[in-house]
Amino acid sequence: NPLNLIPTRASLLVRLKNCEDQESWDEFYDIYSDLIFRVALLAGLSHTEAQEVLQETMIRLAKQMQSFEYDPTRSFKGWLVHEANYRIKDQFRKRHPERQAAGRRAGDTSRTATIDRIPDPAGFKVDDVWEKEWQTNLLNKAIERVKSQVTARQFQMFDLYVTKQWPVQKVAKVLGVNIARVYLAKHRVSVLIKSEIKKLEKKESEWQV
Repeated sequence: NPLNLIPTRASLLVRLKNCEDQESWDEFYDIYSDLIFRVALLAGLSHTEAQEVLQETMIRLAKQMQSFEYDPTRSFKGWLVHEANYRIKDQFRKRHPERQAAGRRAGDTSRTATIDRIPDPAGFKVDDVWEKEWQTNLLNKAIERVKSQVTARQFQMFDLYVTKQWPVQKVAKVLGVNIARVYLAKHRVSVLIKSEIKKLEKKESEWQV
């Protein structure tokens, strides 16, 4: 069973075994859906194809969780990366069904082997981009959560000054505030974002992904 593989803390993943635990599934989806979707896009898939990769990966997870058993010797992260990579290659296979047919005519009846022979575009490897995209995912999720914790004006000052890298004088002039308020907004929002990133990193370690 490919899900006999959780290193230390299985409690959160065990919660996913219960299909009725909507809160846990929503939490898991919220944290990892954008990551899987973006990795699929970076592989060269269309938005529609990337969405199918995400849906099929989540469906596969839901099915496997039904027979989940704890095993501290293997990595769930490795399973998730493998599944995402498999679904990505499957989308490229669907673009070129004649390759699979050729494989069968050559006596190769292994669907996995046929898909694995489809070259990744530009040498794309999921493992090479997963960690980088996870860091981007953390930052985006943290910013998304902080937006609801500050005023729209405070976030706008932060966004223009830090994200869009406007000169502080320009931000102050456009928004009609003094420079000190821009600096204060940057400091407050930055502190909140760092706090949210730490919370998400802790959650990641709990999911053991």
